[in-house]
Order: sequence, then structure tokens, then C-alpha cells
Amino acid sequence: MLKYFLPNEHAKSIFEITPEHLKQKGIKGIITDLDNTLIEWDRPLATPDVVRWFEQMKQSGIQVTVVSNNNKKRVEAFAKPLGIPFIFEARKPLTRAFQQALRDMKLKKEEVVVIGDQLLTDVFGGNRLGLHTILVVPVAQTDGFFTRMNRNIERKILNIMRKKGMIHWE
Repeated sequence: MLKYFLPNEHAKSIFEITPEHLKQKGIKGIITDLDNTLIEWDRPLATPDVVRWFEQMKQSGIQVTVVSNNNKKRVEAFAKPLGIPFIFEARKPLTRAFQQALRDMKLKKEEVVVIGDQLLTDVFGGNRLGLHTILVVPVAQTDGFFTRMNRNIERKILNIMRKKGMIHWE
């Protein structure tokens, strides 16, 4: 059961994830979480660095879709000005939104990576569908109410995985 919570990779931020790195793995598409993955959960718009990251992916031919559990107003306000496709109220870790993103990008699951900051939603959901998953460190030290509860559970899972020698990062 623990294997469903184990990401394929770990990165300090999205900025460590480059088009070159993804292309070496045959990746043509990204499904990314929004809050605390791309920007702080309480920041409404993309930072200039995030905008550049999206541009690098686009210039390299890598499609990006934002898949968030947040509401339409929040996700649309972030994604629409950037011209980035998005799915809101995704209900991750259920796989419906991940499958919809795959269909919309017209890509196979072997060609897509899931990037997110939470084991219980992003990694678990992506792994359940057999997608390559990358866990990033949250960009903010604070979280919304439900995410705080998830983080407590995640810490326990991470501790178990550390003790079993399954992970090697801090």
C-alpha cells in the first residue's frame, strides 16, 4: 500500500523540473497542482518566475494542464490569463480529473507527469493511474484547513517510508 504514496521523483520546486529533464523521460505533458505547488495557496496570480517556467515548457512542446481541488473562481483566475488549460474541483486523489487531462492533451499516461506538493492527493492520485509522479516541497509554510490535516497524515507516511528506506531526501 505504501508504494501508492511514493513519488517517482522529489524536487525542491517546479524550477528544478526542466524541459530537458522531462524530454529525456519521453514526457510530453504535465498535470500540475496549483496551490503550494506553483504558487502559495493564498496568492492569486502567477509570479514572473512561474510565467517563465510555463513559457519554457510551451516552447519545448510540453503541454501543461492545471488540475486542482480548488474552486472554479480560484483556478480560473490563475490559469486563464496564462492561457493554461485547467480542471477545478478535481476531487484528487480520485482519478477522473487526471483521466480528463490525459484525454484533453491527447497523450498516453506514459507521456505525462504529475507534479504536486501533497502525497495524499497529487502523488496518490497519479500513482493510482500509473502516471509518473514528482513531489515538490510546498512553496508556502502555511496551508488551508483541510491541507493542514493532510500534512499531519503525510508526515506519518513519510516517517514510515524513511524507516523502511524507501525515501532518501529531506
